[in-house]
Amino acid sequence: MDQQQNHPLVKIWLWTIAALIFCMVIVGGATRLTDSGLSITEWKPLLGAIPPLNEGAWLDAFEKYKVIPEYHLQNKWMNLEDFKFIYWWEWGHRFLGRFIGVAFIVPLLYFTAAKKLARNLWPKLLFLFVLGGLQGALGWFMVASGLSERIDVSQYRLAAHLTLAFILFAAVDWIALSLDRQRNTVKPPVVLMIFLTLLFLQIALGGFVAGLDAGHASYTWPKMNEAWVPDGLTAMQPMWRNWFENALAVQFNHRLMAYVLLALAFCVAFVSNVGTGWMVFTAVVAQAVIGILTVLWQIPLWTALMHQGMALIVLALALWHMAKLTRGPVPDRR
Repeated sequence: MDQQQNHPLVKIWLWTIAALIFCMVIVGGATRLTDSGLSITEWKPLLGAIPPLNEGAWLDAFEKYKVIPEYHLQNKWMNLEDFKFIYWWEWGHRFLGRFIGVAFIVPLLYFTAAKKLARNLWPKLLFLFVLGGLQGALGWFMVASGLSERIDVSQYRLAAHLTLAFILFAAVDWIALSLDRQRNTVKPPVVLMIFLTLLFLQIALGGFVAGLDAGHASYTWPKMNEAWVPDGLTAMQPMWRNWFENALAVQFNHRLMAYVLLALAFCVAFVSNVGTGWMVFTAVVAQAVIGILTVLWQIPLWTALMHQGMALIVLALALWHMAKLTRGPVPDRR
């Protein structure tokens, strides 16, 4: 096999990793929305893969949870069975993270030993490996913020953790898309680059919404609490704190950015006038509808998770659209 070509299985492997990251984000969202993220108070990268196996081990894990503020100030009503429910969500989230690591490293070693990777792919795979390691460390950094003085994790760290997950998902997608094509001289439309930039900003804003439970700040639409511009958006001083710590302002900003992205998505589709562009616009419309229903129905778990999953789908479609516009076919080597 030509050392400069990748084996067909490499693309399947990368798309599988992307699918696993998709699942990881959804499970992470469920972990947050069920307030399960602080149930495991230790970070053991290897031994932590083994859950409690007997009653004594469960009681020991529960006693460790009882030490943190979340238990004393919010969950003191819990018995062991209640604790097991939140423990399994967090354990599942961490286990899936470990599984993704194995699913990345083992095939990578095999493809390397079998010489099935093109040399120019190696820096990209190393970049993915570093991003994955950073994501794991950031996840524990986020959890640690809720173990001593808070009853929840820091919304700043949660937003960073969520945004990095989307960056990792996008990187895997883009590398997989690049395997069949070579970069050409066509630049992506400016409006598409603006859309992608603001999409990542919206993802970060969504992290602040989740971190502050800001979805509960208003259950009405299109107005918020019966006003187009609700009272209380600037209640905190200094002013900048409102954009990150005021639940009402955070939801308001998330809504405004959604309207901007909806308009930009239409421009993306109109400018290119190709099928993938209109798919991006359709997905953004669907995402907006899901977001509105999530608010009106007072944040049910299933619609909140659909909203998070659709954000990943919008990102994947936007990257596919960009690949269609900027990449040409692989030249014939015969």
